[in-house]
Amino acid sequence: MKARLKIAETRAPDGSEMVLYQHDRDFFMTLNGQDLMDSRQKESELELARLGCRHLADCKVPRVLIGGLGMGYTLRQTLDMLGPDGRVVVAELVDAVVEWNRTYLGVLNDHPVEDPRVDLESGDIVDIISHCSARFDAILIDIDNGPDAMTTADNHRLYGSAGIQACRRALVKNGCLAVWSAEPSKKYEQLLMRGGFHVRRYRVPASKGSSSSRFVWVASEDKTRLPPGGGEPRLPEKKKAPIKKRRWPRKR
Repeated sequence: MKARLKIAETRAPDGSEMVLYQHDRDFFMTLNGQDLMDSRQKESELELARLGCRHLADCKVPRVLIGGLGMGYTLRQTLDMLGPDGRVVVAELVDAVVEWNRTYLGVLNDHPVEDPRVDLESGDIVDIISHCSARFDAILIDIDNGPDAMTTADNHRLYGSAGIQACRRALVKNGCLAVWSAEPSKKYEQLLMRGGFHVRRYRVPASKGSSSSRFVWVASEDKTRLPPGGGEPRLPEKKKAPIKKRRWPRKR
């Protein structure tokens, strides 16, 4: 049996070691020795684009922001759903990941980073969306492990209340925010709803035929823009304060 072949390595901004391996036609990324991405498990990344861009079918000039390039699957699916006038901005924090897509990973999905509709922006997606107002029809986020950050603690500011409001401001009216996660998170769902979004949660397979699941949330101020199906989270009902019985003074 062939062993994994290390073909590239780099350091994330926080110093974590990222390594790219190849085994036959498959590629793997690890972070500090733990598996981070696997080219065989791409279905959930494709579903992120399918769910997050579904409402763009009638949009003539769609604008999409993708947070996290990964192995390029979400970008490829997004491009396939947009017309020739669509534009996609990809925010990627680790420059080496962009280079790996150009050098090694493009064969997986027809070299999406070379598409003329794509603008690559190096840096933190939080900084990018914080300087936007009503710019994007859809924002697709696949950063780390989802709300439970794996690479850097700084990603928590994307998934907190301030990050949610930044995404909301960066979306056009009735735009959609779609977020990928390895695990469910009721806390994040509730933050989205308290932030003014209608939300649906979708359990999607990691790969075709796999019993392993991932999760995608789609959120919009307009409930009719959300894809059909999925689960509809609810905010917990507020407990009613007990009625205090009035005490009448005793008769003397």
